[in-house]
Amino acid sequence: MSITAAPADQEEQTPAEIHLPTEIDWEMLDKSRFFVLGAALFSGVSAALYPAVVIKTRLQVSHTQLSCFRTVASILRHEGPRGFYRGFATSLTGTIPARALYMAALEITKSGVGTATIRLGMPEPAAAVAANAAAGLSAAVAAQAIWTPIDVVSQRLMVQGGPCSSPTKYAGGVDAFRKILNSDGFRGLYRGFGVSILTYAPSNAVWWASYSASQRIIWTGMGYWVGRRGDSASSGFKPDCGTVAAVQGVSAAMAGGAAAIVTMPLDTIKTRMQVLEGCEEEGMGRMTIGRTVKSLLREGGWMACYRGLGPRWASMSLSATTMITTYEFLKRLSAKNQGSFN
Repeated sequence: MSITAAPADQEEQTPAEIHLPTEIDWEMLDKSRFFVLGAALFSGVSAALYPAVVIKTRLQVSHTQLSCFRTVASILRHEGPRGFYRGFATSLTGTIPARALYMAALEITKSGVGTATIRLGMPEPAAAVAANAAAGLSAAVAAQAIWTPIDVVSQRLMVQGGPCSSPTKYAGGVDAFRKILNSDGFRGLYRGFGVSILTYAPSNAVWWASYSASQRIIWTGMGYWVGRRGDSASSGFKPDCGTVAAVQGVSAAMAGGAAAIVTMPLDTIKTRMQVLEGCEEEGMGRMTIGRTVKSLLREGGWMACYRGLGPRWASMSLSATTMITTYEFLKRLSAKNQGSFN
């Protein structure tokens, strides 16, 4: 893959052509290696980022405005460091098959849509953005079939022990699964599924499209800069692995931070619907989207929908940077003929 930056004016030297490593698509991957290594790598990433998810969830279900520092201090004082990993085993158990489904849907759709758009005569940059957007959308919808019940169970465990914990006590993930199933039926495990789709499907589409576009903008700017310096103008510029990873990480962080801000209100509504069991004391019954929104507006206006934005923004930016660099590294490790993709 190569990208050439357009010259700013006629007097300047021709910008350098950027020679990027070959894009690895679904057909080039060793599937067994891809899924096994992916499970191991992403489990480690999930463990590192899990505390931020716990803090974000506690802030979202709180009925009063709390700061991140007070929440962290409260968890440490009352629950100790283990409080930051409540529900982690349950989350990890579901993350492995969900990630596998997500990656399969992502790569299959990206490869299929990318090929189709090129055949239709769409320019390569636009085709790449369209393929990434479609891939992100399909991957998010597919993965939510597993992630939603895992979210419901793990988030109930996350807030247990906190000031807004459920009156029902759970001994662990299996116990929570059983009690939710007994009290609410199968629908209870998919509480907030519709909002989850509304949150993550467009978010993933925008994220992957933005990620693709951001990379192209950065590489084009770099080619223009190298061309102005006169370095490698004739032979082109081939970035090393560190430079490629840095560009991928910056592009991912930008896309992740923007997605976090745009989808924050929907994520807060989804989390409350999945965690809070209702408002029986107010005679409101089971939580719905309308009741959740009214409750949030009554507690703190529209800004209540942005509780936990700091941890979520940090978590999504760090997660996006870590996940995409890990993901691209994983694809390189899983390529059938690794020597051909340097």
